[in-house]
Amino acid sequence: MNRKDWITLFEQGDVRALSRVITWIENSGGEVPPELKPIFSRVGRAFRVGITGPPGAGKSTLVDGLSMLYRGEGRTVGIVAVDPTSPFSGGALLGDRVRMNRAGVDPGVFIRSMATRGNLGGLAEAAQDSADIMDAFGKDVVILETVGVGQSELDVARAADTTVVILVPESGDGVQAMKAGLMEIGDLFVLNKADRPAADRAAEELKSALDLKAVVDGWKPPVLSTIASKGQGLPELLEALKAHWQHLTETGALKAKRLNRRRQRIRAAAEKDLLTRFWDEERTQRLEECLKSDDNPFNIAAGLVKDYLKK
Repeated sequence: MNRKDWITLFEQGDVRALSRVITWIENSGGEVPPELKPIFSRVGRAFRVGITGPPGAGKSTLVDGLSMLYRGEGRTVGIVAVDPTSPFSGGALLGDRVRMNRAGVDPGVFIRSMATRGNLGGLAEAAQDSADIMDAFGKDVVILETVGVGQSELDVARAADTTVVILVPESGDGVQAMKAGLMEIGDLFVLNKADRPAADRAAEELKSALDLKAVVDGWKPPVLSTIASKGQGLPELLEALKAHWQHLTETGALKAKRLNRRRQRIRAAAEKDLLTRFWDEERTQRLEECLKSDDNPFNIAAGLVKDYLKK
């Protein structure tokens, strides 16, 4: 089948077509194929939940359980699970999907594993595009689970309506979270594996740390305790997500978030297009010639830009 046929199947709700379209996005090197661009005009209906936190915090197990709760309410779910990159193939190691035992076999849940491919923001380059595709496909909830690199998780906050930070009692995650900036991006905080020693103390320390955080738009992030492997605390997490959704809707913050996300996507697309046009074959060749001169790089760059604007 050609791409037009696959897009027709996508419009009809064929899951194979959804998978094929996301594959095109991944293999396009960040350049969305022209045939797919109209699909992005239908984005904006799904509730997007970002799940982030240090490796080993139990994010995948929690996403699995949370997905089943959404399915119990009759909602369809799309999951973008960003795995570490294989040093050999460059692909995802697929550890996240392996741990999603129930969601992986539910026909109402679509899981896509992606490799970070060196992206330190925790999200693969094509992850946001894939979330948009799942949204346009008609998924009610789209969950973005990051690799949890612990240093630059702002990508997930920009891509999600609600950001959930997952921590565990030991290993000083509370301090690490503050260093990594997770405290600033979290709308909900979950202390997973709460059956471990010192979990109560860790929860109190986390609450104390959050007391120092400024309240944004009238929302104070709650701290929830879960044992995701046993399903404990997940219904409370679901209710907290609903409460935050309601808060975002009532205060107008949801509309503002989505407008900002759209603004950033348009700016990024425009900048990428300009860069592609600027570094054409002629200008790239001229750059090589300029390297032979003793002029400073700023004058050389200004000359290249001036030449571009003339044409």
